[in-house]
Parts: sequence; C-alpha cells; structure tokens
Amino acid sequence: MTVKKALSEFRDKLQKSLEKKIFVKLTISKPADKQQEIQNLYVRQIVLKDIPTLSITYRHKTQDIVKNHELYEGINLVVSVLGESFLAADLFSTKENITLKYNKKRVPKLIVHKATMLETSSMTHDREKDRFIRASKENIYLRSLGVLDQRGEVNKSMQAKFKQINKYIEIVDGLLPDIASGTQMNIVDMGAGKGYLTFALYDYLTQTKGVVAQVTGIEQRENLVKSCNAIAQKSGFTGLKFTEGTIAEHTVNETDMLIALHACDTATDDAIAKGIAANAKTIIVAPCCHHQIREQMKCNNSLRHILNFGILAERQAEMVTDGLRALLLEKSGYKTKVFEFISVEHTAKNVMIVAEKDDDRTDIEEITAKINSIKTEFGIDYHHLEKRLDEN
Repeated sequence: MTVKKALSEFRDKLQKSLEKKIFVKLTISKPADKQQEIQNLYVRQIVLKDIPTLSITYRHKTQDIVKNHELYEGINLVVSVLGESFLAADLFSTKENITLKYNKKRVPKLIVHKATMLETSSMTHDREKDRFIRASKENIYLRSLGVLDQRGEVNKSMQAKFKQINKYIEIVDGLLPDIASGTQMNIVDMGAGKGYLTFALYDYLTQTKGVVAQVTGIEQRENLVKSCNAIAQKSGFTGLKFTEGTIAEHTVNETDMLIALHACDTATDDAIAKGIAANAKTIIVAPCCHHQIREQMKCNNSLRHILNFGILAERQAEMVTDGLRALLLEKSGYKTKVFEFISVEHTAKNVMIVAEKDDDRTDIEEITAKINSIKTEFGIDYHHLEKRLDEN
C-alpha cells in the first residue's frame, strides 16, 4: 500500500465514522521527535450550538490544551500530522478498530481489527468528567464487587475505591501510549486480593485499547480465587484467571508486565525479583509495610537523634526501603519512577514504584556506589531485594 493510499483510506474511514455517527474516539501517538512538546492528540466528537465539532486535546509534557475545530477542518488537521509529527493513530468506531502505523522509513501500514467498543461516547460539551473505567449497570464485575449498586451508580462507601481504580488505570495508560490494537500482552498481578484493580486493568486493556491480554491474578486466599474466577466468567473475560498461591511460591515465566500492589513487607521484594528474573518490560509495585529495614537501621551519625522518635524512624524506614528498591531496579536495567499513587486521604499506602526496561543503562557502577553509601549511612546490613537478586 502506497503512502498516499494508506493515508487516504484512513482519512476516508475517519470521515465516514463521523458522518455515520459510529465514531467513538481517535488517539494520535508516537511523536516523530521524542523531544517535541506535544506528545499525543486525543480526539472526540462533540456538538457545539448544534454544529458537529471535533474536540482535540493536545497533550504537552506538562499540560493539556483543548481546542475545538469544525468537523472537516479537524479531519484535515489530524491527517496533516500523520507521517509528519506523529507516526501512529488508533481510530475506534462501533464497526471496527483502525490502526495506522509508520515505520522508521515513514512507510505506513493500515491494520483493521474487530471493534472493541460498541457504544459511542457522549457528544455533549459539558460532559461528565472523563474516567477510564465508567460507572454503568452493564459493568458486571464492579457490581459484583460492590463498587456499583444495581443501577450502575457508585456506592457511597466505595467512592474512594472507584477513584483509586481510575487513578491506577490512568497510570497504566501513561505507560502504554503507543500500544496498538491487537497487541498481545501477558500480565501477572501478584497478590490480587479481591481483584478490583485486576479486573479494571483487564477491562481497560481489552475493551478500550483492543489488546489481546492474558492476565493472571495470584492470590493465596482460596475463597477470593473462586469468587474472582466466577466473576471473570460471568463478565465474559476469557483471558483473565485467578490462581491460588503465594508470591514466593509462584513461578513467573517471561511476562510483559508484573504488578504487586500492597504486598506486605518483603513480599514486595519477592515480586520485584521475580519480575526482573522474568525479564518483565514493566514492573509496578505499591509497597506495604517496611519492617525488614526498620529493624536494621542503626545510624551512627546525627540522624540518630531524629530516629529516636518512633514515628519518624518508621517514615524514614519507608523512604530508605523504597529508595533502595528503586535503585536496585535501576541497577538491574530499569528506568524507575517513585510517586504518590493516590491522595493520602484515601489510603496511607500511597507510594508507587514504576520501572520500565531500559537496555541502554551504562551507570551500573555509579548506582552500586549509591546503594552502598545509603546502607553505610543507615547501618543496614542487607536489603531483602538485594539478597533475592544475588540469589538469582
């Protein structure tokens, strides 16, 4: 398919989806220049003063700017950036999913997939706040888990949980900006619990992004495993399963993403070590409890006067534990970020570590020196993750 023909066919499908009112959304991604200010374009259709309009969100590195364009002006604008400043586009309609991808030589490829979104989105300008996972009576798993009532509305007692679910999916969305519909992914969620976030992740990947996902939730409580498998079956989530077992016992083969949210103390380290050993492209953990380092800390410097106060020693242990985890991940060839997952008013367990595979790391010796310096400063003999990595 020639360059002009591929782009022309994509434009034709976009225009027809809008005119036939089967358009759901359009995402423009993969900047040709990674340093350019605008990273993505998110396109939706709205109606302003009875006029069909394309509302485009221009995602910059530090902010979002929304501009509204008359329908055909918007189509022309979208088409003009493809193959130039952006190299990928994903068009979702209720009829089909269309992906347009350019290779390094700027040769396009048009891929057609089965539709994964069967309802068009609201075209009102002042719409309800965007959410990755929406409250709806059709959402079987959120109703079964008690997040939604039978009318599809969020239960008052579950408002914080619903917000946490969407924040989690927002984070994952930011890690997969260029993923194309039809991509296959293998994901392991260690310590899945009741499955709130595991179900939401599978829903988002398969129904919103069109990914062919195999998600396995590991949980040691037999009753939760049975319950979650029943809900998955009821929801028609054929690629989602829950398996009974502990993090330490479970064998992880090669995987694209490993997740461990609120695994207690050294179980987080066990999960990270398994993710590294399995060559996971992405590792996401939200640690819980930090006893292993807290019990070792014995500073011989001025910090000892501060650490005599129990609550401050506890907080310092959390920072040191998670800081070393981030550095050990970087030493193992990952690019790491540590940030607040969700406001502390919703949960005290609000730190998240996200690591993405980085095969170009050359600063291993420097990172090792940093780790050793921190251990010396705080009188730490060993970090459990360090021990697990040495064993591997």
